[in-house]
Amino acid sequence: MSQGKRHRQDLYHALLPPKVSRFFPDNRVILLQNGAEYFPALEAAFDQAKHEIYLETYIYEDDAAGQMIAAALGRAVLRGVKVHLLIDGYGCKDLSSAMLERLQADGVQTLIYRPKISPWTFQRKRLRRLHRKIVVVDREIAFVGGINIVDDRTTLSDLPPRFDYAVSVQGPLVEVIRLSAQHLWSLVAWTSFRKGTILDRTPPVATTTGGRMNAAFLVRDNIRHRRDIEAAYLAAIDGAESEIILANAYFLPGYHFRHALIKAAGRGVRVVLLLQGKYDHFLQHYAAQALYGSFLDGGIEIYEFHKSFLHAKVAVIDGHWATVGSSNIDPFSLLLSREANVVVDDREFGASMAESLHRTMAGDGRRIVRDIWKTQPLGLRLMSWLCFGFLRLMMGISGYAK
Repeated sequence: MSQGKRHRQDLYHALLPPKVSRFFPDNRVILLQNGAEYFPALEAAFDQAKHEIYLETYIYEDDAAGQMIAAALGRAVLRGVKVHLLIDGYGCKDLSSAMLERLQADGVQTLIYRPKISPWTFQRKRLRRLHRKIVVVDREIAFVGGINIVDDRTTLSDLPPRFDYAVSVQGPLVEVIRLSAQHLWSLVAWTSFRKGTILDRTPPVATTTGGRMNAAFLVRDNIRHRRDIEAAYLAAIDGAESEIILANAYFLPGYHFRHALIKAAGRGVRVVLLLQGKYDHFLQHYAAQALYGSFLDGGIEIYEFHKSFLHAKVAVIDGHWATVGSSNIDPFSLLLSREANVVVDDREFGASMAESLHRTMAGDGRRIVRDIWKTQPLGLRLMSWLCFGFLRLMMGISGYAK
């Protein structure tokens, strides 16, 4: 077996379900907040691409951000770069035909993940969406996070940008992320009866980034990686000694996750949740509030972000274990969708993320006080439990109760 093939197999095995996340050393991971930092970084990477680009996104909109990215992808194609764009059929159901035609006319190879989204189809596989957001450029740099190709400055009212994060990754982990993107592209191409299987005989290129960070790449799918992301969270929570900070847009954890947090708080760990204050999905927002009472009783701090829409899916534990990705802590992410998270075990990175979250909670968070929460109107409490019960019922009917 050649050295290049053996190395690719080692990286591929890193995506197999581990008992403990497999960390790769010597990476350089940079935290990017909101589209103001994310989209310029993407455009710069695309403009430097020489060989290939993989871009996966749940939503791609024909707005300022979408047009900027489309132009950068088109310029890359003109230089001979092979560009692969994979979008979700439901998330991109409103994508204009003009934008899709433009991308294809510019030479961007485009595939749609599960394009059939008829409301009259009740098969549970309809709920399995491509929710992950991944970009890989030339085996040199990758991006993973929660930010779609959407101008986050565009909201229904004059609010600040959505609050969200992504990371750029350079180093050995890039090849693991690339293999995952390449594999999914080939799978969707094959199921779409297109020529899409990629036979890659090019040996991996070892890149020197000067980074010293240990990082892992976790995915969630419906075959071999059903619980990888949740298992990584639970292992980190169970081992926490001082502080757990979770910022999550759609927070509706199952029994084991809830009790892991309450148990951590019970042994003296400070547990802090930063959740949505302004909501874009009524049902999920009020279902999450049904759990506030038990969390507050367990000594967990809850802050709601009211400045704008919170879309982040991140966590920092004990100041060194941190994760950034697409996975919410709810049944749709943990039991249904394809998701991807990067986990970083590094004091400097963890401190940077923790500082960002602490600053946000102090400046733009509204703390939920236990005694005041207990006095909320009966109607609001009833609505929360009805929403929670309805979501649990729907998950049970779909066969995904937990």
